[in-house]
Amino acid sequence: MTQKETKRAARGAGRWKVYATAGLLLVAVVVAAVAWSALRTSPQDEESGKPIILYVDQGNGVVNTTNFGTMADFAVAHGFNTIFFQVYREGVLLFDQQSLAAFVSDAHALNLSIFFSLYITNSSQEIPLTALGSGENGVSLDMSTLSLSSQESLLALLKSEYGGQTAVTTTDMTSPLTPNLLVLETYGTGLQSYVRHGVIGSVGVFTTSSLAQYQSEFDYALKNSDGVMVFDYAGLMKSGYY
Repeated sequence: MTQKETKRAARGAGRWKVYATAGLLLVAVVVAAVAWSALRTSPQDEESGKPIILYVDQGNGVVNTTNFGTMADFAVAHGFNTIFFQVYREGVLLFDQQSLAAFVSDAHALNLSIFFSLYITNSSQEIPLTALGSGENGVSLDMSTLSLSSQESLLALLKSEYGGQTAVTTTDMTSPLTPNLLVLETYGTGLQSYVRHGVIGSVGVFTTSSLAQYQSEFDYALKNSDGVMVFDYAGLMKSGYY
């Protein structure tokens, strides 16, 4: 082999080593990316068929026609597929039917289910049946301060007069009510024993002190019940858990 051929062979061997090293690096990068992706796979991905509910409480932070889109975009971006949107508080309907229909349209455009939440604190407050039926997926009764008999009456009325799904959010861990969705307000780790299949568990931003605690309670409720509800949007925004 001539000196020129020897040099050419050496350069070829060098290039082969470079290519081989680059190939190994590429494989390592791909393996690392796959591993990182697996680590980032959240319970929301694994439990995507379950309701992942963001509650919007108008008493904690007003959401109306001017900022509903911002809230809905936030919900989608953070893995929620359902909104419990408070439209009625303590006997007062907060929006007209045109606005209610617009909220439904905006939510559905983002593939979000939307339940109109009715916050009822006194048995004299009536379900605003004439305001319902704007295409919403359902109606949720938030009425834990009422007696059980009053709650049963209101839910029976809603079922008889309303064609959509029904939901109840309650602090009564042994509630006998039977809506389509029974959401137990299991805020805090002390109530996790009530999280079970057949109900939907909850996490409260106001009962958690860190993102890690919030995520742990969220994951537990989602895995061990029929879904999860987060209370609430305003609290999430203030906490910075996103």
